[in-house]
Order: sequence, then C-alpha cells, then structure tokens
Amino acid sequence: MIVLALDTSGVDCAAALYDSGRDTVLGEASDLIGKGHAEHLMGIVDRVLKQADMKLAMVERIAVTIGPGSFTGIRVGVAAARGFGLALNIPTVGITTLETMAAAQREKTPGRPVLAAMDAKRGEIYLQSFSADGPALDEPRAVTIEEAKTIAAAFVGEITGSAAPLLKPDATGEHANKFPISIVARLGAAADPGSGKPKPLYLRGPDAKPQAGFAIARV
Repeated sequence: MIVLALDTSGVDCAAALYDSGRDTVLGEASDLIGKGHAEHLMGIVDRVLKQADMKLAMVERIAVTIGPGSFTGIRVGVAAARGFGLALNIPTVGITTLETMAAAQREKTPGRPVLAAMDAKRGEIYLQSFSADGPALDEPRAVTIEEAKTIAAAFVGEITGSAAPLLKPDATGEHANKFPISIVARLGAAADPGSGKPKPLYLRGPDAKPQAGFAIARV
C-alpha cells in the first residue's frame, strides 16, 4: 500500500511517500517554515512525488497529523488530506502528534513506555502516555504544569517533547515537538481506516478570539 503522509501541525511543513508492503520510504521532504503551510504544502507534495517518480493517482491512503499543535496549521493539513482522499476516493487517517512523538522516542529507546509532553504555553502541557509496545495508556489532555509534574514523577519510562525539561530537571539533549515524517506514514499504514474522516484534535480553544462588546449600528 502506498501512503502519502502530511504534517503541518508545527513549524515544519512535511510530506512522505511510503510503501508499506516493502516497508520503504519512497520519498520525503520537510521544510522549516513556521507559518504559511497552506501556500507551501502542495509544493512539498510535488517534490515528494518527483523523488519517488510517482503520480498522485498511485497513492492508496492519506495520513495526516491532527494535533495537538498549531491551530491554523492543523486545519490546513486536515483539509488537504480530506481533499486528496475525496478526489482519489481513498481512505484518510488521522495521526496525533503525541503518538508520533512517542513512536519516534521508542525507536531510540525500544522496550520503554513513553510520556509525550508538549509545552502548550500559558501554564499548560499537552500530555499522553504510551506503553512500551505502542498503544496509548490514557487520553490526550491539557493539564497544568504542576499536574504534569505529578504525573511525570510517577511515570516509569521515557519523557519526550518540548515539555520534558519542565518535567524532568536532568533532561539532556534536544527536546522539541519534532519527528520524522516517515513515522507518520508508518503509523498511517497501520491505522484503522474505518475510524472516520480525520478531524483536528484541539485540546483547548484557539488563542485568537473574537472581540466582544461591539455592535453594528443600524442605519
């Protein structure tokens, strides 16, 4: 099965083509852009297709990161994935950033449970724990830093993500909400396509909110 994976959930804009039958990444590209995913994503997909010397019509499944992460970026990726799925009449699956981060950590430290922790700012942390062989042990959630510290103190395993230094004082190395886009593709190949169309995973509302207290005067 040929899987096209998309990630616009953070500062990267990334795509990959993966052949699950051969467990081979056929092409991948990732640009650090910060913002502007909507304008950049189709170019990334074109680059990956050229690397693999394939046409979009050969793709058999779409996988996309659904968050948590950038509110706008997630919407861009999910909309693109659903559009591709509709146009090609193929399944689309959503993969969370937390499960992808945990899978990336397991590749480094196999056989260990993983606590994926993203610094959500404003005194909150996005958190979810995973068993040593992959399945989630709880639901993704937003908790206060103090609550996360209590959870982390009782957790036996690895802690990964941008919040790791907040939860583990002796954390060393790079701690960011980053992962190879190829992991999204592999998780997408193994995901259940019958779970419904992917939709954004927002653990809290957007930072930008409409102003209140203003009314349009009648003329």
